[in-house]
Amino acid sequence: MRCVLTIAGSDCSGGAGIQADLKTMTAHKVYGMSAITALTAQNTTGVFAIQEVTPEFLAAQLDAIFTDIPPHAVKIGMVASAELVQVIAEKLENYGIKNIVLDPVMVATSGSKLIQTEAIAALTEKLFPLATLVTPNIPEAEVLSGIAIHNKEEMIAAAENMEQQYGCHVLIKGGHLKSGADDLLWTNGEGIWLCAKRVNNPNTHGTGCTLSSAIACGLAEGKSLYESVQSAKAYLLGALGANLNLGRGNGPLKHC
Repeated sequence: MRCVLTIAGSDCSGGAGIQADLKTMTAHKVYGMSAITALTAQNTTGVFAIQEVTPEFLAAQLDAIFTDIPPHAVKIGMVASAELVQVIAEKLENYGIKNIVLDPVMVATSGSKLIQTEAIAALTEKLFPLATLVTPNIPEAEVLSGIAIHNKEEMIAAAENMEQQYGCHVLIKGGHLKSGADDLLWTNGEGIWLCAKRVNNPNTHGTGCTLSSAIACGLAEGKSLYESVQSAKAYLLGALGANLNLGRGNGPLKHC
């Protein structure tokens, strides 16, 4: 059986973080595992409190997983501090883990900041070079590339900049564009557009977590990077199109 690990924060309301990741993995019929970086008190209206785990405890979780059930792919989500980034990078390198999908979570859908400023530098220096794919949305890509993005041409410029700066393949998600919801996969100096109509659903809590986890599932199953991204996007569109409507704010997806 294919096994996939999520390294991310917990969302007690179940819409994002490890809860969304594990639901996505279940839907893809892989065996899901989790190493928790932080507990959050959140729901569809916002994030109210964050409690990080210690670097030592995160290291213990990763050792327990890697020495017993090595994953065929890893998805990395919310990592709020540079110290936790360092632990993850060391463990991935020490155990020779491959097929790493990194979702550089910086701000929650509700607008709450989820990462310390110094952790962004640690992410780009320590984890980006290890990643098979980095999956920023447009606001995250603007921070990482230093390029303001208002259109597809600027998405291309940002993706090219990130590949040159950080040496990683990039998927810039286009959901923040007014003109559509096309994503740009940038690998080895070339871009592929994954086009789709925007789903008329205001409930998008956990979309980034869900997409990156679905990509990791595809890689674990032996699909190419392009095939994994393509199938993950189709899965996400289905989860959005199911039009689940829970909570008083930006609601979650229907993962299963």
